Amino acid sequence: MSGMRLAAPLLALQMGLGTLHVGVLLALYSLTQVFIALPAGRFVERHGVRSPLGWGALVAGCAALTCAGFPRFEVVCGAALCMGGATGLCMIALQRYVGRAARDGAELRRMFSWLSLGPAASNMLGPVLAGLCIDHFADGPADLLGFRAAFAVLALLPLLSWLLVRSAAGANRMPPPVPPAGLDPVASPWDLLRAPRMRALLLVNWLLSSCWDVHTFVVPVLGHERQLSASVIGGILGGFALAAALVRLLIPLMAAQAREWHVTTVAMLSTALLFAIYPLMQGAWGMACCSVLLGFSLGSVQPMIMSTLHHITPDGQRSQALALRLMAINFSSVVMPLLFGSAGAVLGVSVLFWTVGSAVGLGARVAWKLRI
Repeated sequence: MSGMRLAAPLLALQMGLGTLHVGVLLALYSLTQVFIALPAGRFVERHGVRSPLGWGALVAGCAALTCAGFPRFEVVCGAALCMGGATGLCMIALQRYVGRAARDGAELRRMFSWLSLGPAASNMLGPVLAGLCIDHFADGPADLLGFRAAFAVLALLPLLSWLLVRSAAGANRMPPPVPPAGLDPVASPWDLLRAPRMRALLLVNWLLSSCWDVHTFVVPVLGHERQLSASVIGGILGGFALAAALVRLLIPLMAAQAREWHVTTVAMLSTALLFAIYPLMQGAWGMACCSVLLGFSLGSVQPMIMSTLHHITPDGQRSQALALRLMAINFSSVVMPLLFGSAGAVLGVSVLFWTVGSAVGLGARVAWKLRI
């Protein structure tokens, strides 16, 4: 999906479409997840890990192959809906499995850090692979062969993920749940929103997710405006993902010392500062340096958010909490790119960086209050 999120906007821009179309396209990757998150959580509880990942890999692979055969805007939009839903189903399955397998708080942080290396690695591999295919196979600015090749190569990745999970011993069986103390296990997931700390966690998660979204949205647009090649744009996004992966490699080594609220607060303040200077970078190297530093900052957050969620949510409702979190961040990922596209067309992309950076800086106070 990360490769598609680079190739599809570049295809739209090459067709002469504007930032609003790019915003709509990126929003579609999250739209399906808003509606399937809660049913997907229940499906995972019933069927374990392999079955959800199998269906997810099938849908994602078919979506990418369809784009390779028909590289048109409306087809890419439909594929975005399918790809987003498939990815959301797989992530809920993996996160729930890890949440049950951990034995204590330190191991929970450690395991979610290892798990978060997957998305970080994919955010590096996908854009770089897509950018190289687009540049290498294209025979001119208007040639679509490079995009066809990129979509075809990306279609192989879901198949690879399915083969890896099939070989994992015991992956089809969830660890037994811990009996919840004094909690109705069939309570509505909306009851979780009555807890102030859950609302605060979702707000922090939304702010940080918006930072990730605005970076994914703005880099292809800025790169296209500054006439950077698809490989260079993919490299900038790949540097961001590589930094996110490196910082997640460090977290398991210091899981016993790291505290969720402290890491999250520092990351939010650092992100606000980087968003203030990012638009001032005119060249590819300056953008790449900011992208790498931003990767270190935002990459440290997801394991902390997931660990905090498991601490503040009773076991009987953790699948519902995971689904609720996924709904919240993907609802944001639907709305925010539309706002980004509209605002970018009117105000320019620099204003997007500064507005979102100011919001996440102010939100650092909320993160500090999530002390466990």
